[in-house]
Amino acid sequence: MKKLLIVAATLLPLLANAQQTLSLDECRQMAITANKNLEQQRAKLEMAGYDRKIAAANYFPKISATATYQRTGGGFSLIDDRNLPQFAQAGAAVQGIYDAGVQQLMQYVGSNPNLAALVASNPEAQALIAQLSTADVGSAISQVGAKVDGAIDEAIHPDVKNLYLGVISVQQPLFVGGKIVASNKMAKYAEELARLEYEGDYDATLVEVDEAYWQVVSVANKLKLAESYSALLKNMLGNVELSVKEGVATEADALTVRVKSNEADLTLTRARNGLVLAKMLLCKQTGLPLDSEITLVDEELDAIPIPEDEPEKSLEEVLASRSETRRLDLAGKIYDQKVNVARADMLPTIALTANYAFTNPTFNHGFENEFGRNWAAGVLVSVPIFHGTEALQKTRKAKAEARIYRSKYEDAGHLIEMQVTQLRQQGREARERLAMSEANLGSAEENLRTATLGFEAGVVDANTALAAHTAWLQAHSACIDAGIELQLNNSRMKAALGNYTYETENE
Repeated sequence: MKKLLIVAATLLPLLANAQQTLSLDECRQMAITANKNLEQQRAKLEMAGYDRKIAAANYFPKISATATYQRTGGGFSLIDDRNLPQFAQAGAAVQGIYDAGVQQLMQYVGSNPNLAALVASNPEAQALIAQLSTADVGSAISQVGAKVDGAIDEAIHPDVKNLYLGVISVQQPLFVGGKIVASNKMAKYAEELARLEYEGDYDATLVEVDEAYWQVVSVANKLKLAESYSALLKNMLGNVELSVKEGVATEADALTVRVKSNEADLTLTRARNGLVLAKMLLCKQTGLPLDSEITLVDEELDAIPIPEDEPEKSLEEVLASRSETRRLDLAGKIYDQKVNVARADMLPTIALTANYAFTNPTFNHGFENEFGRNWAAGVLVSVPIFHGTEALQKTRKAKAEARIYRSKYEDAGHLIEMQVTQLRQQGREARERLAMSEANLGSAEENLRTATLGFEAGVVDANTALAAHTAWLQAHSACIDAGIELQLNNSRMKAALGNYTYETENE
């Protein structure tokens, strides 16, 4: 078991750095996944979707609930109680009046001999007069008055030390000057604008990875060419050294060939280093570790593949496909809606409102320390009258901004037309250059074959043979450059015509 673990631990790094063979489409997909800018644009697109949903929420009623509790110091009075009569003091006044009445009665009885005799002879009358004389009516009235005073004090000084309030409110906009409709259109356009920004970065990413991919193919082919050139010169150097020994060639001829062979070796070293750097750049763009061992499908081919021409498109079709022009068009539409939003500030707003409240203390049945409830519904109308022409100036500003983006759209159309025309011309030039390079390569190969045979036969000197080798190298290099230029032009043309975006939308 330990041996298996040791073998696995040994093989894992090797598997991680195993040679990968990648096609152009695979590199594109890896670059799209690994590109941080595209990841950020996807997040912005997601945010724009949330903004659209937020704007749509304004069509629905807004319902909120609020609750509060407060502890107060009291001291609350419904009326001014400083001049209120005190009923508790009414007993003494009534007692005085009562005593005065009893005294008058006694005086009246005493002043009437017949009545006094009658009272004197009647024990019941005497007992009644005694009760009347000693009766305490003031205390009873004072007790009732005190209770009345307490009831009045409690009524006008309610207990408000603990206040509770709860409100559920509903507000439904009916008309806000078209602001909600305009805001929803703006949010929809903004989401589409975010998607187009993503597509623009998507196109730029594909162009970048295409350039890095074909740069690797170019350097790989030139490396193979440098290896062939170095081998040819080494073979020639060996023949020259044999000729020197046989006395057919001079030491100067051998020195000339040796210098060229050394230069070819240096070029070969540079090509190898260049291939390593080119692959590191491609690995960076595709999200692979920089030291990954990769091989491209097209670098294994004997010749650079020739791409097919992109289908012709009218200027209107190109403008409809390019994300830049669609972004400018959407920006103009957004500012048109900003005009409507600014104009809405000058129009009245109408909304339905409803509230349901819970309070403690409650006023439903006087003033009671218990929970009560109430509701209210109505219409809210707000009419702007004068705000220093602020809304008017905002409207004019939005109109000016909309004109700017319409002007930018027209200018972008001219620039795109020039770009497409230039790329088409460059594509035709690259094809012509490739055809001429292939013809020159055929002549250079025949010239090299003839010069090599002549040199080996001793009828062609070393300088002439080296010139034939150099011409062969240049012709091959020109063919590689022309093929790579065609591929790069094709990639740029796809982006210029908006065909990358078209492929994305239809995947």
